[in-house]
Amino acid sequence: MAKIKTKLEYGATMARIDELLAIVDDNTPTNDKNMIELVLLSDLVEEYDTEHYPISPPALHEIIRQRMDEMQINQTILANMLDLSPSRISDFLSGRSEPTLKVARNISSKLNIDANVVLGVA
Repeated sequence: MAKIKTKLEYGATMARIDELLAIVDDNTPTNDKNMIELVLLSDLVEEYDTEHYPISPPALHEIIRQRMDEMQINQTILANMLDLSPSRISDFLSGRSEPTLKVARNISSKLNIDANVVLGVA
């Protein structure tokens, strides 16, 4: 199958997808020619985006900050939860240091963050 190779091709493909989105809706049969074209073009765009605009996973300190926001807790509360000093929490949140394995387990458990994410495996 063809592949999008240039920004010009990418732009033209996106324009065609916009046209198809005006024609196709949730009730359009999957064997409709416009739906088939939309799916094929969307796959091409996804492949191009993945290659040219990869999204890297967030850093651990960003994930911890997000979880703190979700749990509505501050650094002091987090330090108490993890039985660490506030300065150690500050080091993690600034990205200056990484947690030990024991602390990583605790972060995973107490903040309900997947262990693979905390360990940087996923």
